[in-house]
Amino acid sequence: MSWNKEIPANPVVAVAGATGAVGQEFLRVLHDLAFPAAEVRALASARSAGKKLAFEGCGLVPAGDLVVQEMTPAAFEGVDIALFACGASVSKEMREAVVGAGAVMIDNSSAFRMDPDVPLVVPEVNPGDAFAHAGVIANPNCSTIQMMVAIKPLYDLARITRVVVSTYQAASGAGAPAMDELYNQSRDFLEGRALTVEHFKHQIAFNCIPQIDVFLEDGSTKEEWKMVVEAKKIMGDESLAVAPTCVRVPVLRCHAESINVEFASEVSVADARAALAAAPGIVIMDDPASAEYPMPGLLEGTDATYVGRLRKDPSVPHGLAFWVVADQIRKGAALNATQIALLLLP
Repeated sequence: MSWNKEIPANPVVAVAGATGAVGQEFLRVLHDLAFPAAEVRALASARSAGKKLAFEGCGLVPAGDLVVQEMTPAAFEGVDIALFACGASVSKEMREAVVGAGAVMIDNSSAFRMDPDVPLVVPEVNPGDAFAHAGVIANPNCSTIQMMVAIKPLYDLARITRVVVSTYQAASGAGAPAMDELYNQSRDFLEGRALTVEHFKHQIAFNCIPQIDVFLEDGSTKEEWKMVVEAKKIMGDESLAVAPTCVRVPVLRCHAESINVEFASEVSVADARAALAAAPGIVIMDDPASAEYPMPGLLEGTDATYVGRLRKDPSVPHGLAFWVVADQIRKGAALNATQIALLLLP
């Protein structure tokens, strides 16, 4: 189904899955970015209909409570932009209704990321791809987003041939109940009680779990596969080699990544630092003498992608190593999707 409606300067915005962690972050981001909405509709399942969500306002929408409406196909009539914070099955189910209503779905799930007809967009990296949509634009995986923001200015200096990345992913990446499990297990551990494991394969308190999502036949996990295929699609470079290892760590919020890149030709640390400092969405935190580097515990609720520990990687001919931290609920989800929406405005 094609999409041919122009987005007005003051669009009607629907937040699908508004009662969840990412959905509520969407509401905060719409306010923080002063998004010029004419109306904001909070949509969720039937059991949440009638619930009131505090909203600080944006555009033509005053501050006050938003009353949650049941998400049905009819709920998208008159909507211009639908920000989806639902599971993949719900996004697939509602796609036809959203596009049929003349709205653009900006989807945070994995439903359409690898669909060749759906652009996969990080605004700092490939903003032009957003305009090739047919009613649906996909938001990449959270760990992919911050990696791509960090490597794009370096790729522009010299083509990157290989990326080795280890992720240190916060519990909140698995949802609010997973955060509660980290809280509860930490309390029980410190008080000498038995730990209850429900949302992870193993205890998450005082532990690291080298598995995110299911294992695939080649021994990698689905989360690692996502980083490989999404990076190639976003960068438009099928030759880009990506070797990820994704690990869940006992951090509440903000993902961290250790990244090593290999270039086709020499790139100095000084040139890399200058390119990163000038790039949109990046903040350099890199002063070893003062023990300054990005840390998840200090960056919760921020919008930037933070880079530190920038140095040569002497194990390859043309290599650099660095450390990246970003709030995966902000830049890794709600913020990135809302920035895509801003690209579409006249």
